[in-house]
Amino acid sequence: MRSDRGQSAPLGLKIAAACGLLFLHLPILLIFVYAFTTEEKSFVWPPPGLTTQWFAVTWNRPDVWEALSLSIRVAAISTAIALVLGTLCAAAVSQTRFFGRETISLLVILPIALPGIITGIALRSAFALADIPFSFWTIVLGHATFCVVVVYNNAVARFRRTSGSMIEASMDLGADGFQTFRHVVLPNIATALLAGGMLAFALSFDEVIVTTFTAGQQQTVPIWMLEELIRPRQRPVTNVVAMVVVLVTLLPILLAYYLTRDGDQIAGSGK
Repeated sequence: MRSDRGQSAPLGLKIAAACGLLFLHLPILLIFVYAFTTEEKSFVWPPPGLTTQWFAVTWNRPDVWEALSLSIRVAAISTAIALVLGTLCAAAVSQTRFFGRETISLLVILPIALPGIITGIALRSAFALADIPFSFWTIVLGHATFCVVVVYNNAVARFRRTSGSMIEASMDLGADGFQTFRHVVLPNIATALLAGGMLAFALSFDEVIVTTFTAGQQQTVPIWMLEELIRPRQRPVTNVVAMVVVLVTLLPILLAYYLTRDGDQIAGSGK
């Protein structure tokens, strides 16, 4: 049978794809353009002029550095918690059989399926009932709820593609549980964990809704940007920070994609 893979796509399909890409990415390009505008108080198109002065202004704004520092610390600790809990949950669900396994799997992924406002209200209510003051750690706990899901999804998929015969062979050769994990399991799931950690970091870094309900008076970068848009001081500074957010979140996602795109084969399934 003749294959159609070598044929070119219809012109209408190409135009539709181009329009879809423009619709998705043109607003992001506008953010980059307005980071160089000379207009300080409003967004005017086309920009009356271009300048790089706002990068220096942003660099010297202490409130920007405080928000950036808080976002990085929250994302790093949330990712670390997610790596531990997500990996343990994935190992339990994929490597063992027990009553209620599918229910537990559903409960683990539920936080990312629920609307963020529901998660935020639930966490705020729980903190209020437990008389826990809003602080850095309440933000971390809020972000960890959905970061665990990202790590879990990556890890459980890789665990299921890892042949159980490798673990059995390691045990037969006298390795204990820790040695088997270190020399057999970890090398096979390392890229999945790294990819899950990068995605979790990116999600945590730009999270808005859950942070709004758990941050109290503290401001992460997305909350700071919302405040600046409502009560602007120097509008182009917000766009410069938005550029940083785009880069910080885009690079981990691209790396995660390249790390996991070749993970379709089952490790240890060769003869």
